[in-house]
Amino acid sequence: MNFIQPVDLEKISNDEESGETSYVPEDGLTATQLLNNGDGLTYNDFLILPGFIDFSADQVDMTSALTKKISLKTPMVSSPMDTVTESDMAIGIALLGGMGFIHANCTPEKQASYVRRVKRYEQGFIQNPVTLGPKNTVEDVKLLKTQYGFSGIPITEDGLSNGRLVGLVSSRDFDFLPCKDKGVLLEKVMTPLSELIFADTSVTLAEANATLSKSKKGKLPIVDKDGNLVSLIARTDLKKNRNFPLASKDDHKQLLCGAAISTHEEDRHRLSLLVDAGVDAVILDSSQGNSIYQIEMVKYIKQTYQDLQVIGGNVVTAAQAKNLIDAGVDGLRVGMGSGSICITQEVMAVGRPQATAVYKVAEYARRFGVPVIADGGIQNVGHITKALALGATTVMMGSLLAATSESPGEYFYSDGVRLKKYRGMGSIDAMENRASQARYFGEKDKVRVAQGVSGSVQDKGSIHTFIPYLVSGLQHGCQDIGAKSLSQLRSMMYTGELRLEKRTASAQVEGGVHGLHRWAMR
Repeated sequence: MNFIQPVDLEKISNDEESGETSYVPEDGLTATQLLNNGDGLTYNDFLILPGFIDFSADQVDMTSALTKKISLKTPMVSSPMDTVTESDMAIGIALLGGMGFIHANCTPEKQASYVRRVKRYEQGFIQNPVTLGPKNTVEDVKLLKTQYGFSGIPITEDGLSNGRLVGLVSSRDFDFLPCKDKGVLLEKVMTPLSELIFADTSVTLAEANATLSKSKKGKLPIVDKDGNLVSLIARTDLKKNRNFPLASKDDHKQLLCGAAISTHEEDRHRLSLLVDAGVDAVILDSSQGNSIYQIEMVKYIKQTYQDLQVIGGNVVTAAQAKNLIDAGVDGLRVGMGSGSICITQEVMAVGRPQATAVYKVAEYARRFGVPVIADGGIQNVGHITKALALGATTVMMGSLLAATSESPGEYFYSDGVRLKKYRGMGSIDAMENRASQARYFGEKDKVRVAQGVSGSVQDKGSIHTFIPYLVSGLQHGCQDIGAKSLSQLRSMMYTGELRLEKRTASAQVEGGVHGLHRWAMR
């Protein structure tokens, strides 16, 4: 039997005048062809075929919608988990063009205070600065300098960041000390309060800048009427203010901030406190968002707080999305059981592989102008590119941002590796708090069934270096695809111009690091 197909020579003939070929064979699959065949696919199960490059990577526009009324210049948001997002994370990611969502695994008052801190933040004011006490030593300052890269440390009476200010130490105070004197107490070498330049809480950023310029000092402590340290202004940070042109801000030039609430009626009080604190958007935090409880809460919020943006979820099917869209949500959160610490798919036998879930929900929701957040399964920058190429307008990250300097919790060491705790909100550990139980409809259960685990994640440094790395990787990915903006990327997918290809298990091995005895990303 002859398996060789005849070739139409007319199709591959050259244009005599231009010298260009007039025939290119069809290659790859459209998203519809790949994702509508009944298989559930993850981000690792496919690749995007390259396109044509006629622009530089830094020209790629990252602007994308989070909700119907909120757009971000960096399409990345932090997950409302108690080991990922509190005020430090929300401030940091908003400065970089994204947005943080404060977790609800705390009292309503505490959560509102986190939101208030984000909304009142001014660039240049360092909240909760690194501090030491008078009985700490010069060696302690040197260790902090090695860890953080600076040595200007406020000294408080009790060593806490909100303690009574008694002095300030910098490398100038001990540069010429012999090495044998590294155990000298800071109270012996610090600049005492009587010789410090400091300001009270009424100072503005412009006034602080002028004070630092006039005094030629590197640090300006801010204290309250009782002399307690409130914040710190650093000359280097004032210079860095010019480096946040992408910062996500509201109409009042305050940083954008979101928060999570449950669907239970008692959280209407929590919602009221969050609105008073200035929250810009709320996520209805539920593992399965297609419920009468969420629909009723969405309707209540839209009737009571018309200007507040509401994100519903989590959903993984168009049928789930329909009910929430009909209720009035401004955005949808997509994902069920795909997070690194989530075991919903194993325990409940319910969920969906994330690539398929994102495509199915985004393809439906776009018809009604509802943006989609891809939540879960993001392990690297390539997964971010794939999620956005499948129709998501933003990605939500948990494990990828855990163990950064801005995430909650203390660092600890295990086998010489610097780590931070990271846990799923469905873990038994997290469900000790009733707010986390409510997310999984388990607050009335006598026997708790875990839908998440607790673990640890290796230190990633600050998001001020990590997020720009992710953004740059995303821009280069779009450049390889031939998309000059995220809106063009989605358009290419829906028109079929974007071509995809399924990966076999061996193709995934080939696409990763292989054949090396030892390797490092450097």
